[in-house]
Amino acid sequence: MAVTRDIAATYRGPRAVMRRLLAMGENEGRALAILMAGCVVMFIAQWPRLAREAYLTEQELNPLLGGALLAWAFIAPLILYAIALLSHWIAKAFRARGTGFGARLALFWALLASSPLVLLHGLVAGFIGPGPGLTAVGAIWLAVFAAFWGLGLREAEWGKA
Repeated sequence: MAVTRDIAATYRGPRAVMRRLLAMGENEGRALAILMAGCVVMFIAQWPRLAREAYLTEQELNPLLGGALLAWAFIAPLILYAIALLSHWIAKAFRARGTGFGARLALFWALLASSPLVLLHGLVAGFIGPGPGLTAVGAIWLAVFAAFWGLGLREAEWGKA
């Protein structure tokens, strides 16, 4: 199934999509591609906010974009791998029977699947700026990301529990 269809299907049934992704077998290249796609979308979502910041503070935009690129393309993947490992260890403490790959896939897929809301957050940050609208969109994204990650991790670690 296409990635965009899987993202839309995740909003209807996150565990079913995770089950389907896990059924494809362990493929670290696929997990890395999902992670990098999520990080690229997160980087792109920063553009409107950074453009607004550069305009309002009379700064150059390129250094701001360079910093965001460094953060999302190089640093964030390392941190996300560490978070996935930690979540797998915590799940193991609760008698999970999944693999580290499943924990990574659950986290990486949650990041990519929640990316439409991150793009909306970036647009609100760029065009409207700080305020209750930005806070609300950010809170909705965080809740959706946490739900996708939690349900995906449950599917990856405990299966049909």
